[in-house]
Amino acid sequence: MKNLPIGISTFEIIRQYDYVYIDKTHFIYELTRLPGRYFLSRPRRFGKSLLIDTFKDLFEGKKELFQNLFIYPKWDWNKKYPVLKIDFSDDHSSSSDILKSRIQKNLQNLVQEHDLNLTLNNTLTNNFHDIIHATYKKYQQKVVILVDEYDKGILDCITDTPTATANRELLKGFYSVIKANDALVQFAFLTGVSKFSKTSIFSRLNNLNDITLNPSFANICSYTHHDLISHFSDYLHNVDLQELQRWYNGYCCDIHKPKVYNPFNILQFFSNNNQFKNYWFDTGTPSFLIKLILQNEYYLPNSEQLITDESLLSTFDTEKIPIISLLWQTGYLTIENSFSDETGIIQYQLNYPNFEVQYSLNKFFVNFLSEHPINNFVIFRKMLLQADFDSLQNLFKNLFANISFSLSQHIKNYEGFYASVIYAFLVGLSLHCKTEDHTSFGRIDLTLFTHNKIFLFEFKMKHHHQSPLQQIKSKKYYEKYLNLNKEIYLIGIIFDLDTQNILTFEWEKL
Repeated sequence: MKNLPIGISTFEIIRQYDYVYIDKTHFIYELTRLPGRYFLSRPRRFGKSLLIDTFKDLFEGKKELFQNLFIYPKWDWNKKYPVLKIDFSDDHSSSSDILKSRIQKNLQNLVQEHDLNLTLNNTLTNNFHDIIHATYKKYQQKVVILVDEYDKGILDCITDTPTATANRELLKGFYSVIKANDALVQFAFLTGVSKFSKTSIFSRLNNLNDITLNPSFANICSYTHHDLISHFSDYLHNVDLQELQRWYNGYCCDIHKPKVYNPFNILQFFSNNNQFKNYWFDTGTPSFLIKLILQNEYYLPNSEQLITDESLLSTFDTEKIPIISLLWQTGYLTIENSFSDETGIIQYQLNYPNFEVQYSLNKFFVNFLSEHPINNFVIFRKMLLQADFDSLQNLFKNLFANISFSLSQHIKNYEGFYASVIYAFLVGLSLHCKTEDHTSFGRIDLTLFTHNKIFLFEFKMKHHHQSPLQQIKSKKYYEKYLNLNKEIYLIGIIFDLDTQNILTFEWEKL
């Protein structure tokens, strides 16, 4: 039984100590057989650091590490290249001074690693420029430049716009050195979570080939289900594969390629005796994301059926952060489908990648808002399944009453917020919900399914001309479910912006 490479992103260690390794060198060969400059965006803990380290060992000619891999007979092992690897993956840059210090430390490490006769007493950009030239001169060979988590210095302070912008400008100038020394560079590869707009950080590094949505490299950092069956068979005894897929599979960068798992989830699942938990989600608390959802007045139920084009997926900047871009790039949404519109532009339909993300994000959203975090989700789930609507009404009212005062000042006029809380709470109960449920006569705001019941929710604000319950009945939203032989409940809720709570809660069994 091979070892699980938990927390290990060093290619040499994985290969020398009999850890499980999924051969990705066919992707690497396609990228490296000719000189190139590339950029790849993937969510955190997706294997980007291991990919960067594999590039490093390949260009340094560590032939023995690649035996029995796809690239081994195809690579010219007589050629070796000096590698300049810059790693921000373990840094936290909450200020520009800290970021400058981290960059300077990376540059000093390069001077020591290559034993360069160089003193770094200039600006960061000039120091980087000098290192490239000194390395080229020493080895009489073009250099390879690898940058892991190029954007971390910005994302670490993304809610502090002045600092994030200052760090962006600092990195923009630093990375421009790569383009300025293009003649001395054999290969360059940058990874990160976000893709900043070309008018910002990449404006001076505009020769990068962005392979984030390139179908040929859709699965360069991930595990497919076939990979699991092929390489982790010793760990799959008595594992419900369908449930494993529901919890962790689903990430997609091209609908024509297999959906994939985040490697971190799978390794943690096996190392924790096959327990289904929120492994990936719990490694990064998305408080900043919830704040931006509220600031942007984002309607959370829309997460299940968003449609956008590639330009929005790739647009990101410190002064303007489209929430859809952020959700996609950070891994809370993924591509579910794609199609060409009437103009020929590719449109992407987004959704949660899997149950772990959907359940965890929505539960976190509810608890983030509350001054008294909710722990008894099991009790509340039982309350709903038993159709105990009196208790449920009190629960919802208490839920809104417990929203932090400081947060409520920002959401007072955000009408979609109230429906978002109900939706997030129900999804946080691990129940199956469908938003904007289409019928022949209109759209149901929210449909909730259990094994023997269906709940149809309609939401309205105070002073609306028609009651939500009356709308459900007049438009016969329930008709599409009559043949399922399940109990059907109609629920109408009216919210009051003045009290920031539920004004009326009506229900009726069909």
